[in-house]
Amino acid sequence: MRFTFFNDFLALVFPETCCVCKRSLFDFENQLCRVCQAKLPLTTYHLRPQNNDLAIKIMGLTKAGNVMAFLRFTKKGMSQRLLHQLKYRNKPELGQVLGKLYGQRLKQSGIEVRWDFIIAVPLHPLKEKRRGYNQSLQFALGLASPLNIPIDQSLVRTKFTVTQTKKSRIARIENVEKVFGLTGKTNLEGKTILLVDDVMTTGATLSACANVLLDAGARQVDLAVIAAGR
Repeated sequence: MRFTFFNDFLALVFPETCCVCKRSLFDFENQLCRVCQAKLPLTTYHLRPQNNDLAIKIMGLTKAGNVMAFLRFTKKGMSQRLLHQLKYRNKPELGQVLGKLYGQRLKQSGIEVRWDFIIAVPLHPLKEKRRGYNQSLQFALGLASPLNIPIDQSLVRTKFTVTQTKKSRIARIENVEKVFGLTGKTNLEGKTILLVDDVMTTGATLSACANVLLDAGARQVDLAVIAAGR
């Protein structure tokens, strides 16, 4: 009883607010208010996963299959604000909320691909320790729940790399060469994998990871991100 009163007091003094509009959340809302959920810049890439501008981006970089994004990325738009909250404002649960929303959307669409594993693009251990979590793994955990697919963490980042934010496409590709590897704990031979990340810009990081998985014998690697744009 005391614990309940204490929680109510904290909620009164420090109310949970929406990550986008900063309005106080109701008890049934988590990270995002219903109004902002309704305004999310959703894409339809999952309806044409092999015929969209994201699939074109990775041509020549990898032989990954379907390429999808939950949200359309726009500079200074809602998707950028969400990614900023997720990565730099200690909001790991936001990644899970977005993943769950996208997982439900994929399930409702009747997407035919059945993945054996969901794998998140890994952070270097030093960067993950500094941030406290891997935002892409949080997104993967959210996806895994409605899709009922296990998470695999055998993909690892073996080298520390500087941020890709201000690099050109060629520089990004060179920056992630020979950066990723596998622990060998999971047999990926013949498996179908959904590889996920927070954002796709040039596709260099996702392509490098996909190639490691394909070289390990994966039958198909599909890509999904929280947000991507032209």
